[in-house]
Amino acid sequence: MKQDLVNLHHARSKHVFPNLKLEEDEFVELAFRRTRVGLILIWGGMIIGGLVLTLALVLFGASNRANIDLNAQRYVTILLFALYIVLFAIGLVMTKVYNGNSIYITNRRIIQIEMTSLFSKSTNVIDLISIEDVSFKQAGLMQYTFKYGTLRMATVGDETTYIFRFLDKPTDELSTITHLIHVQKEKNNSAKKSE
Repeated sequence: MKQDLVNLHHARSKHVFPNLKLEEDEFVELAFRRTRVGLILIWGGMIIGGLVLTLALVLFGASNRANIDLNAQRYVTILLFALYIVLFAIGLVMTKVYNGNSIYITNRRIIQIEMTSLFSKSTNVIDLISIEDVSFKQAGLMQYTFKYGTLRMATVGDETTYIFRFLDKPTDELSTITHLIHVQKEKNNSAKKSE
């Protein structure tokens, strides 16, 4: 009966997360994406940039209308319109990169997909038995107010630390991750003892 349940979880995880290459009898326990606060910051910055461009257009038009001919005014208007398009494109790229970051906790490993630009993406796969420490940190008024922070996982041996920023505050998830790590380590210890 237990194997049937594992097979069902595995099939469902493969269907819901087709981009993950899951091993046999492996399934996703938790999936994290970045909080929406980062998107608000990105698009808030884009709106402020748009307002600055609009203010520049208004001030330029008011101060130089009498001194500049019609062709120069059209040129400046086209230039500012192009800057609006560039600003919007930058916002779209930043949104794509921000949303391209995720972390998946399976019953065997942690899979972190990290995207730093449109052309730079990496995948880190860490066995649960290699994880020594899992912690969540909030620093600053904004992180406490909007309940997000940084998930940090340190591995045994090579002292590599994996960091996932802009994560919604995982209250129960941290205990679930810790539980999964302990279960995997116990399975590994029992397998070693039976050999």
